[in-house]
Amino acid sequence: MQKRSWYHIIPKSTGLSAYAWVIFCLLPFYFIFKFASPMEILFGIAAVLLFFATYRISFISRGWIVYVSVSIEMAISIVMTLFLGYVYFSIFLAFYIGNIEHKAGFLSIYIVHLVTTIAAVSVGYFLQTEIFLTQFPFIIISVIGVILLPVNMYYRNKREALESQLKDANKKISQLVVLEERQRIARDLHDTLGQKLSLIGLKSDLAGRLIKTKPEKAEKELDDIHQTARTALKEVREMVSDMKDAKLQDEMVRVRQILQAAQIDFQVKGDPVLQDTPLLVENVLTMCLKEAVTNLVKHSQATFCHISILQEKDEVVLKVRDNGVGFIDKKDTFKENGLKGMRERLEFVNGNLEVLSHKGTIVTIQVPNVAQENKGGKWK
Repeated sequence: MQKRSWYHIIPKSTGLSAYAWVIFCLLPFYFIFKFASPMEILFGIAAVLLFFATYRISFISRGWIVYVSVSIEMAISIVMTLFLGYVYFSIFLAFYIGNIEHKAGFLSIYIVHLVTTIAAVSVGYFLQTEIFLTQFPFIIISVIGVILLPVNMYYRNKREALESQLKDANKKISQLVVLEERQRIARDLHDTLGQKLSLIGLKSDLAGRLIKTKPEKAEKELDDIHQTARTALKEVREMVSDMKDAKLQDEMVRVRQILQAAQIDFQVKGDPVLQDTPLLVENVLTMCLKEAVTNLVKHSQATFCHISILQEKDEVVLKVRDNGVGFIDKKDTFKENGLKGMRERLEFVNGNLEVLSHKGTIVTIQVPNVAQENKGGKWK
């Protein structure tokens, strides 16, 4: 039940003007004063005041008090219809019934009110024929309102409640998206710098071993280190400035460089140029590949790396296989540095990660193709 201030009698959001509700509140006095007997006038005024009092009580109460209040209101509405020809209290009841949230309570009170109203109008027509004939069109409209208004209000309130829940959910989603974006940026910075720093570390070690025996090669390695550092700085600046979407084909070039620097043989099967794949999905796939290769270089002690790319209609499958020691002995380290971030990324795009360790490690990454092309040639 929607909470309303105790002094509000005129219903809102029913499609009827507030002026119409004011008329419905004042009209019973007109019908009452048509009687000559003072006792009948007093009775009618008391019934009107009692109706509005119980009407407000029904809005601010819960449990059995509600049913007692509604019963009193129905009884007053029936009496006013039978003896004064005033059927419009049934509209107030119809509005109230439409605000009942519990489905069983709504249906039971709605049916009782509909049956009693139609019965009272039918009997009242014979008891107050002249009064009924003068306002016959309005009585028909009131009966239609008793039929339609509660249903309309009930489903409108349901819709408004769902819209409110949706608004709250969207607000929470927005907050989660901001948090996820922050975490993604942090992971991207970590992955980008981690790969480049790993490459710098490998080349530094190699240059240190060659500096005395082969100074020319050591100088070349130092040049590569300098270039890698500049590349890392450039990528970080690009990422912070406009967060460019990473392309798988571009990442393959960097993967080849780091594996060659680590003296790991490298083989690719499949086309790294993805077709019909959303940019977000390709970005996630690229970052997962970067993480998988970074962990391969750091932990696997492998001498060979094979990457396969399978593009199907509904998904893209990327496999990274090596002949290293596996990740069992270094499970915690590998999980902290790689699997957790990869799983978080893939969950964001409904992807899947599978890691097998047998005579090396096989990392299988599956992401769905969910893009559709519109008439403008852009991907949705």
